[in-house]
Amino acid sequence: MAIARMISFDVHNSRFQFRAAAVIEHHGAILLHRAVHDEFWALPGGRVELGEHAGATIVRELREELNESIQCGELLYVVENFFDYSSRRYHEIGLYFRARLMGTSKLLDQAGPFFGVDAGTRLEFAWFERSRLADIDVRPAFLRQSLSRAELTFEHVVQHV
Repeated sequence: MAIARMISFDVHNSRFQFRAAAVIEHHGAILLHRAVHDEFWALPGGRVELGEHAGATIVRELREELNESIQCGELLYVVENFFDYSSRRYHEIGLYFRARLMGTSKLLDQAGPFFGVDAGTRLEFAWFERSRLADIDVRPAFLRQSLSRAELTFEHVVQHV
């Protein structure tokens, strides 16, 4: 079994990580996920592995977590995200891509929730109407407004929480 080589390291009580995420839209809804113990939602994705390009990361992550195949599209957001989680300070660089599920996906005909697992953590996936995102705890917070727009366009975002 190969050892995961995620681009992530700790310095004192802080962690740096390089993350890639998928913006998957279907009939006006966006696919979000969360660890079942978390109150907030995020775009599906994960940490980039050493030697892996970010688009391949989201393809791998969706296959590992939901056994789904996706097509990675264009880069939508470059995100410098600074936040606290589980008593640790994070500095995260994120590349968020437009992505599309295959036409045979079981997720396209159901509202969810759908469940998956990542490194022993149970994950919940669900579709959320873009018009409702402002009322949902989505992180990073800029996504509530950005994903609600009629047209998704490239942005560089620096998010401090």
